[in-house]
Amino acid sequence: MSKCEQCIVREFSSLKALTKEELLKLSDCKTSHIIKRGEVIFEEGENVNGIYCIKDGICKLIKLSANGKDHIVKLVTKGELLGQRSMISDEPVNLSAVALEDMHVCFIPKADVMGYFDQNNQFSMNVMKTICGDLKEADDHMVNLAQKTVKERLAETLLYLHDTFGKNEDESLKVQLSRDELASIIGTATESCIRLLSDFKKSGLIELTGKKIVLKDINALKKLAD
Repeated sequence: MSKCEQCIVREFSSLKALTKEELLKLSDCKTSHIIKRGEVIFEEGENVNGIYCIKDGICKLIKLSANGKDHIVKLVTKGELLGQRSMISDEPVNLSAVALEDMHVCFIPKADVMGYFDQNNQFSMNVMKTICGDLKEADDHMVNLAQKTVKERLAETLLYLHDTFGKNEDESLKVQLSRDELASIIGTATESCIRLLSDFKKSGLIELTGKKIVLKDINALKKLAD
């Protein structure tokens, strides 16, 4: 089992402010888990009582709407933490986390993290900054849904997937989402999403092979997204 002080998550998350000694203590109290694709890490309304560090893999954070459909709020990848906000607010999580691919995550109990808030000012500042960043993202997303067309949102999402998660050797987007999942992110019906992807293909913006999407004209997609 790898030590926290050698872990990739430490470099990219709030944990980077912890000292080597503090990280060694964390190593002793964390538990390591392999989460299979499609498995739930935690469910909306659950008391998580700690944070999850994503060592490898990608998950989707989803909100169940009143009509029973999943709405994807965000994709989270390795190097990030889950559950920081509910740990601070002392409330159940307001989203569910589901693995989009096989994942390696570590769980650190709340009791073992909260002590660092008193001891390490930079750590508590980092956590607050992350939560503020999430709020800003949520605001931007809300404005996008209100002001951008579905076409613009699809272009923006395809670019986001490309820039954030990269490509496979065959140039296709590394994160392969179903048409349902893609529609959920851009806030439209699956049929509309399928129709738009087909339009994008006809216009030479993308190439489609099953679930695989290749971005053919990134500049045109950028113009459309803006």
